Amino acid sequence: MKTSTKVLIILTVVLFIPNIFLIRYLSSAVIATIDGFILNFSVLSYVALGFLIAFLITFNALYIVFLKSLSLSNQLFFSIVPLSVIYGLFAVYISQVETFDDLTAQSVRATLNIESGNNYNSFLWVLVATLLYLVLLFVMIIFACRPLKNVEKITKKLGDGRVKYDDFKVGGNKQFQEIEHSLNKINYIYKEKDNKIRVANLEAQKYLPKQILKFLGKNNIKELEIGNQIQKKATVLFCDLKNQSSKSLTLEENFNYINSYFKIVAPLIKRFDGFIDKYLGEGILAVFASPENAVECSHAILKALDSKNKNHKSNFESRICLYTGVFVFGIVGDEERKTPTIMTDILSLMSKMQEINDYIGTRFLISKESLDDLPQKFDFNFRYTGCLSLEKEKLQLFESLDYYQKTKKEKLLRLKNKFENGVRFYNEGKYKEAKECFELVLHYVKDDRPSYVYFNKANEKLTEIA
Repeated sequence: MKTSTKVLIILTVVLFIPNIFLIRYLSSAVIATIDGFILNFSVLSYVALGFLIAFLITFNALYIVFLKSLSLSNQLFFSIVPLSVIYGLFAVYISQVETFDDLTAQSVRATLNIESGNNYNSFLWVLVATLLYLVLLFVMIIFACRPLKNVEKITKKLGDGRVKYDDFKVGGNKQFQEIEHSLNKINYIYKEKDNKIRVANLEAQKYLPKQILKFLGKNNIKELEIGNQIQKKATVLFCDLKNQSSKSLTLEENFNYINSYFKIVAPLIKRFDGFIDKYLGEGILAVFASPENAVECSHAILKALDSKNKNHKSNFESRICLYTGVFVFGIVGDEERKTPTIMTDILSLMSKMQEINDYIGTRFLISKESLDDLPQKFDFNFRYTGCLSLEKEKLQLFESLDYYQKTKKEKLLRLKNKFENGVRFYNEGKYKEAKECFELVLHYVKDDRPSYVYFNKANEKLTEIA
């Protein structure tokens, strides 16, 4: 038993004892006459009234505590029955009061304006009592059944799989407290499972980022089934690390060197809503849903590496190429390990693009397919660098000029037409005209590596012809 309940019991008993002796002063203060009741309160009558009110308050509080300790059915019984008995006695007395001849009955008739031979007022007072009884009955039932509404809300949430991270509150009597405890136990089990799933998903995202699931149109890892495949248009980014000094490093130093490079590149790919499809030694093959994200990510990677080299005296040198096309993505592996990957053979093409990237000294090449897929309003400066001959077609390649320093970029933009004319002349076998174009570009931008390579190749061709 709670301490508060014990205090209520003691207070009720303590207040009941003086009421036994003082009740006569209260009854003598209410005098019945044929014209109604007359109130004649003395000091002791007021004291008696105070003790009676205090007793009724503590008694009703104790009775409510008693009701809360019962089951719902018993609670309804012990709350409705006393009220019904009081209502029944009052209704019977009022309906029959005109037949009584004692002085108290005469005072009641005078107070309630009930005339002998006229039952109208009697029925009216019974009707008022009935309405009051129904209202009190309704309030009692609502109060007793209020926790059922909370139970309904809680079970609906749990049924929908919604977890609450603090305890549910039901309220009500002891029976509902036990239900509340059971619901919170269920919720705790759900929370534990939810936390385990969250931890598992977080752990899985280290190997299977959510961008992959989003790209494949899946909500969670469980939806991945081996053999599933989807054909989607995407932009593939290929970047690798070019650094001759890494060859002189020990095995451990080389691993640390490569991992430090990946720590720069991988978060940037994720930031621009891409995902890494493969780690290829010192390279990364990443996939983007939109080419503009791939372009912005490429610039961010190059700038981040330049900043790292400048501030930490590193020697990272990376080259990037982009290609946009329709690829088949599928789930490979076994039941213990499922891996989404590009099923189309794209590595061969990206390797050839990267060879050109490396050969002509560019750092960022983009295919015409990617360029055509960019929005018209997308701010992107580039220049044509030539074609990559494939089995059935030629792939036109362009170099981004936006990663260059502002001064050099402005010069290259002014000389863009001259450079592109030189490339076209070279492809058409007009090596003299090509040499003159690249010579002009190098006059203003001495360190333009692509112009230098093309100039030397044109010069070699002219030497061979001569």
